Amino acid sequence: MNETISTHRNPPGPQLALRRERFYPRDRRTVPAARRFAREALADWGLAGHERSDDVALCVSELATNALLHGAPPGRGYQLYVSYAIGDGELRVEVHDSGPGTPVPVGGGDGTGGRGLLLVAACADAWGVRERGGPGKAVWCVFRVTR
Repeated sequence: MNETISTHRNPPGPQLALRRERFYPRDRRTVPAARRFAREALADWGLAGHERSDDVALCVSELATNALLHGAPPGRGYQLYVSYAIGDGELRVEVHDSGPGTPVPVGGGDGTGGRGLLLVAACADAWGVRERGGPGKAVWCVFRVTR
């Protein structure tokens, strides 16, 4: 698994942003690994015990699971980005996959699945889907956190 750790200043102001990313192959065992990766980033950034850390981990699990089930074609994987804009107190999670379509929350029914985006919507301060530079999409969620 590849990991990039970067610390940079976003123009135009003195905003300091921390960012980590990792690629995961299409394998169900990567969901716990993605969750651990996010928790490690939070710990390194001084947010391990933050009241939102469990919400972040849950959303990483849900977005990674959605990418595996619906977004990553066979032979492909997904990219997880976790970033923290320190001055704004904004923690952002993005999962990029190369699959088609736009995910939407599904509610109701007695099935065991289909509620992942409802959980993300309930736990995060905001979430959405955007196009990316290649095929597929990026599903993101944002949390307001302070140290």
